[in-house]
Amino acid sequence: MRTKTNWAVMILIALGTLLILFPLYMTLTIALKNPEEMTRSVFAIPITFHWENFSNAVKMTNFFRAFRNSALVTISTVVLTLLTNSLVAYAIARNMHRKFFKGLYFYFISAMFIPFPIIMLPIVKLASALHMTNLVGLTILHTVYALAFNVFVYVGYIRSIPTALEEAATVDGATTWGTFWRIIFPLMAPINATVDILICLSTYNDFLLPLIIISDQSSYTLPLVQYIFQGQFNTDYNLAFASYLMAMLPMIIIYLFAQKWIINGVTQGAVK
Repeated sequence: MRTKTNWAVMILIALGTLLILFPLYMTLTIALKNPEEMTRSVFAIPITFHWENFSNAVKMTNFFRAFRNSALVTISTVVLTLLTNSLVAYAIARNMHRKFFKGLYFYFISAMFIPFPIIMLPIVKLASALHMTNLVGLTILHTVYALAFNVFVYVGYIRSIPTALEEAATVDGATTWGTFWRIIFPLMAPINATVDILICLSTYNDFLLPLIIISDQSSYTLPLVQYIFQGQFNTDYNLAFASYLMAMLPMIIIYLFAQKWIINGVTQGAVK
């Protein structure tokens, strides 16, 4: 039996696809043009591909040093978040019947509704006082700032895991620490993958927190070094877009391969 094609849905999907692909098309075409072609038509395909824009952008931004900084902060944040946030969420999830842990849970959740600009000044003062205006401090701040959302998704997922598994492990002589790392943590693989991917994307692309924390140019991350193309009277759009394209390429690849874990993990973690 043949089903009717829902043309309204198909049109919406096509429009959504164009809406996503058009910025990528603009980024690629502008990155391959020279300033003269930019003045003729922004939307047209380049007459000549200027691949030297990428090498010039690398030199202007010291791209590979900035990429190393971004990769270091991102990987460190992902590992630290995975090890610490999961432990906090496990302690809360298994003690939600106690008022203290239930209040702690809602305390963390409430932090999700506080806009970052409101706490910028206190963060700067605290980071300066603790000598955390470096990549290590940036990693710690990213880990702490992500705690609210991670507790939300972790707790929902952990509460769906039967407590009978932990009771059986306790009967066999396992400690709480051993039970978590040997039994619960491996079962959390789907939500761990989701949290890791989301933290990876948000940390790598973050501009505001490194801007207010990092003062040493040798420690600049990729979003910060893109600032070099913004002049007072003009902007080198072709070099800027070439740099943007190189910077976002790793995250596009990661997201394309990992999007199924993002969707499944958030759904499982948010609904018990």
